[in-house]
Amino acid sequence: MKIITALFVCFSFFCSTWASATLLNIEPLSVESEAWTILDPQSGQVIAEHNSDVKRAPASLTKMMVAYIALKEINAGKLNRNEILTATEVVNTVQWDESQMYLKPTEKISVDQLLAGLIVMSANDAAVTLAERISSSVPNFMIRMNQEAQTLGMKDTHFSNPAGITMDDHFSTAHDLALLGQAVSTETPDYLYYSKQQSFSYNLHFHRATNILLKQDPSVDGLKTGFTKVAGYNLALTASRPAMQLDMPNRRLVVVVLGAKNAATRAEVAHKLMNLAYSYTRNEVAIKDKQIIAELPVIQSTLKMFKVEAKQSRYMTTSLYASDATIDLNQFDNQAQRLIQTDVFGHSSVLEPLQHTKTHMNIELSTQSLTAPLAKIMQLAQIQVYQNNQLIQTFLIEDDVKIEQASWLERFFDWFKQLFNFGADSSSPAKIYPLH
Repeated sequence: MKIITALFVCFSFFCSTWASATLLNIEPLSVESEAWTILDPQSGQVIAEHNSDVKRAPASLTKMMVAYIALKEINAGKLNRNEILTATEVVNTVQWDESQMYLKPTEKISVDQLLAGLIVMSANDAAVTLAERISSSVPNFMIRMNQEAQTLGMKDTHFSNPAGITMDDHFSTAHDLALLGQAVSTETPDYLYYSKQQSFSYNLHFHRATNILLKQDPSVDGLKTGFTKVAGYNLALTASRPAMQLDMPNRRLVVVVLGAKNAATRAEVAHKLMNLAYSYTRNEVAIKDKQIIAELPVIQSTLKMFKVEAKQSRYMTTSLYASDATIDLNQFDNQAQRLIQTDVFGHSSVLEPLQHTKTHMNIELSTQSLTAPLAKIMQLAQIQVYQNNQLIQTFLIEDDVKIEQASWLERFFDWFKQLFNFGADSSSPAKIYPLH
């Protein structure tokens, strides 16, 4: 059952956004990696994290950005996946011990093959070849990569090469790489066509995908592995599974694990974190598409009340973990998809996910009224979602407000009616509607 509380903020346009609490409190010592995060792209909420803002070497997870830009160019009609490119001397910058397709200058290759080589083979010569084609030179492409990172909100990221070679000024974080994974899977979903391929061969060079979870879990379809001695073993993982509710779309999660001790551990850790999140969290519709949130009185216009409404459905991720105790990832049975708890007497029991969640929402209006004429994008309300008295989600409701001013004669009659208190007037209070 949801309890709706309306909080009014008079004559205030700006409302600060509060950081949301993570949903699952996982004991960091039970997770064998230096940094990690679980992100729900549908709601944008972080489910759990540790050291997620610590800058680290991303290694070949860098190539997700190269592919993201290339696929954006394809979607914009500036690049064609069937286009045949001629490899240039730039491929000679790739060293013998780096992952590569073994391209030679003047060799012909399609954009489609380069994308497969980039994502499946993690080929550095594919990265520099695409960079040069898109931005004329690798240095120009680095500018583009960092611009895209800033646009995506990757505030603790700086790219210095397209392949992920270790450099002092080449770094990212688990949180930022999860944002990139979110953008890749939602804005350029064709990426997943490549990242779910379990092998790729080019010119007799065969490569088996290093994301071993592609074979173990049919719901896994990406995203990228990476390794250097400095970075350790990194993995950006995503999967798409049916939602718990029949009327909800398939649910996708993104997990980023950085600095694991080996390839098997990074896969095991990422898979456990993902399965735990699928089992003990779920998505719910917080606000329906076109749902009326409030009505604001309008001054100096024939329109008396302006409807504040959601322009699209908004989702929230809620916790299904019943206990207040910290979660030990070692107690999660990956096969049963459940936490197994053991009491002081050695008796084991299965901790089942909650079937119902208790949330409440606070609605804060940014203003109590609107005065015509208006023609601008405005933040009209802020909705804060709480579960167990913790803020878990915040929605900002904005709209392109266009209200024409009434004629001087209409304004005069309106003033006259108010003067003699005839009927309803524009001083009616703002009204907030319950959210269900």
